[in-house]
Amino acid sequence: MNRAAFLDRDGVINRKAPEGRYVTRWEQMRLLPGVASAIAGLRQAGFRVIVVSNQRCVAKGLVTAAGMDAIHRQMRAELAAAGGAIDAVYYCPHEKLPPCGCRKPAPGMLFAAAREHRIDLAASWMIGDSDVDMSAGRSAGCKTAMLTDKRAAFGADVVAGSLLEAVAKIVDCDASLRSGCEVARKSERRRPMEPRALEAMGKAKHR
Repeated sequence: MNRAAFLDRDGVINRKAPEGRYVTRWEQMRLLPGVASAIAGLRQAGFRVIVVSNQRCVAKGLVTAAGMDAIHRQMRAELAAAGGAIDAVYYCPHEKLPPCGCRKPAPGMLFAAAREHRIDLAASWMIGDSDVDMSAGRSAGCKTAMLTDKRAAFGADVVAGSLLEAVAKIVDCDASLRSGCEVARKSERRRPMEPRALEAMGKAKHR
């Protein structure tokens, strides 16, 4: 079985569009700093990297499914060229109502990825920037990492200000768990790896 890091897209990989608007063309995609290095760090730590994203703009008719696929192909190509290869992208194209099984907070996309990529969900992480992401991760049995500028996030195993910082903490958690320690947020026995060190590690591997 494999383990995975499930990443939300908007707000984790790229900047979110203004409230009420959506990324519907590649030209609107703005990748966040350090994302490629963070993904490289996850892969070096043995995680599959899988994007799981709600994209109701498809249901709204603002972009076609083919157009969304093209955005994701370009996103994967840009990140892979910088050393951050993504294994798969899953997205929910549906509106909020009627409810579906794939739109987060439902865990359908994580379950589908687990079946198709032989993922051990209990050994995996959901990384997102909303309570919806955390709920989806918990429902699937994953550990969770919340990207927020708040000091704490209810129910998240890890809280960080960026994907790069979250990955540094997850890598440290993984090392702690392998040595029989608790998750890092519950223990201060180990000092988390600094995000700059993780970024340097990712860049060194993919020169």
